Amino acid sequence: MDKQALAAQIYQTAHIRGSFKLRSGATSDQYFDKYRFESNPMLLMEIAKKMADLIPDGTEVLAGLEMGGIPVATLLSQLTGLPVCFVRKEPKRYGTCKFAEGCEIEKKRLVIIEDVITSGGQAILSATDLRKAGAKVEDVICVINREQGGPEKMATAGLRLHALFTRSELESASASA
Repeated sequence: MDKQALAAQIYQTAHIRGSFKLRSGATSDQYFDKYRFESNPMLLMEIAKKMADLIPDGTEVLAGLEMGGIPVATLLSQLTGLPVCFVRKEPKRYGTCKFAEGCEIEKKRLVIIEDVITSGGQAILSATDLRKAGAKVEDVICVINREQGGPEKMATAGLRLHALFTRSELESASASA
């Protein structure tokens, strides 16, 4: 599937209208329900194939953010052979009590994997936690950049955003389909 067709398919599958409160606290009349594309195995595979090209050279570990980044990171791990860690919003309160589960991250170069970025708030918080644990984090890859200030805010935290699609690209592909 070419990138234009993939964009149109994501838009058709995941774009919904209504009144939605976003993680950033903002309200939107449009929403990309990531679980609609992440639960479709064929669509998720196409997304991961295209996202694999966005992984910066030298990446040692993929860090999938709870919850939407985990399916994407898992499939990217399968396609690239890179190990994956699963990053919680807060450490679990039992067992190992870790916030990052899976492989070792200390002194490793990680790339954060996220589904949709609005303000970049969760990616920034998770990058801070990962850095405190000794990981090197400079890049974030997402499926959709909603174009609501995320890249700029993330840059102030020393993070570069690499998006498979912007909201505008998805809208344009949908209009052309």
